[in-house]
Amino acid sequence: MAEGAPPGRRSVEGPSGPVMGREEVDRALARIGADHEAIESSLLALQDHSGRRLLEGAELAGVTKERWAETDSAITLLWSHFEAYTAALNSARELRGRRRWPTQTDLNTLTELLRGTGVTVSGGAVPDAARSLTGPAVLTERFSLEQLLDRMNGWYEQAMAMVAGADSVWSALPARIDLLAADVQRVRSLAHSVGVRPGAHPSGDELERLITDLAALRAQVVSDPLAFWLPEPKPGRADTARYEQAGRRLEELRREVDAVLHVRDDADQRLLHLRDVLSRADRTLTEARSARVEVLAKIAASEVPAVSGPSSALHERLAAADDYRRTGQWHRLSPLLDGLEQRADEELLRARDSLTAVTAPLAVRAEQRGRLDAYRAKVARHGMAEDPLLIERYDQARRMLWSAPCDLRAAESTVLRYQQAVAEVLGPRQSQPADRRES
Repeated sequence: MAEGAPPGRRSVEGPSGPVMGREEVDRALARIGADHEAIESSLLALQDHSGRRLLEGAELAGVTKERWAETDSAITLLWSHFEAYTAALNSARELRGRRRWPTQTDLNTLTELLRGTGVTVSGGAVPDAARSLTGPAVLTERFSLEQLLDRMNGWYEQAMAMVAGADSVWSALPARIDLLAADVQRVRSLAHSVGVRPGAHPSGDELERLITDLAALRAQVVSDPLAFWLPEPKPGRADTARYEQAGRRLEELRREVDAVLHVRDDADQRLLHLRDVLSRADRTLTEARSARVEVLAKIAASEVPAVSGPSSALHERLAAADDYRRTGQWHRLSPLLDGLEQRADEELLRARDSLTAVTAPLAVRAEQRGRLDAYRAKVARHGMAEDPLLIERYDQARRMLWSAPCDLRAAESTVLRYQQAVAEVLGPRQSQPADRRES
């Protein structure tokens, strides 16, 4: 039978099931050919993947080293299986291409090639993930094309997931870590310019630790990228938690350095204000001491509190602040100024309180003088300025209030006696209009 059997021939059962007809064979060859092209494109893409090339040349460690050893073996097996798949497809194509109408023998052979377990793969080290726990590491296996395709698809997905994960981490993290490290160096340089250095300031020590931590993080990301890969949820992402934590640490350090810079920029103004406050406090204390001498000379039998001198401790700390500003020790100046400003305000308040306490007797004397004059004016308005009793009482109170030293307690008593005398004298006169109305 030169040209084979006609297309209407009855199907015959074989070891791989019903023997395929010519049209079935052609459709199967077209489908398998399309699968072959897709597999070949995928394998070439995997071969050219930047992540795979990086993994081949990198000094790996940890989980990435273990996974890459498995994946590299799987990729090698993928190619050997693909070669067997290609050989089987070429054999089927060659056999089908011999005749327009294949013979029954041809159809039996094609059915076995396309559906049966006619593809032999031998001599390959099967990856751990692909063999059973008791299976041998090196073996010969027979597959159908469909089984071979399923195995290649499974290995390809695993290999591509591993390669793509490593590549995603390498694409996402090292460059960002480098940018962050460069930012840390800029903050470090700025910190050194204001005296924030290791051993001299806690932030200087923390900056050095951050630089070391970023270098260690980058080295780990480069050598073991899969340790930073989160496959779930799909499609997965790089784990940036440690990178983000380092960024937050840098922002805190940046704020501290900015605070020191702010001190440097405002140091002259703040020191000028401090000198002014302490100067006013000193002047007020000097005025209080002078007032105390005056009070002791003018007021008798009065308790006048003592007045302390200027705070030498505050002036010493102000001198230290000037020295820090002159030598550029801004990190030391910052906390010193904060404390000095509060203490200087307290010192001025203390000086004012001392002046008020010292001059209180003079204020009392002035109040009594004003009260005496007010009652005298009231007497004059009522035409009683010439009353002998009122004149006597007034003269007594005035002598005591205008004498030095003035006995405040006695003076207050005489003023009170004058007030009572005024009330007694003016009482009947103020009630006269009411008496007339009643009459």
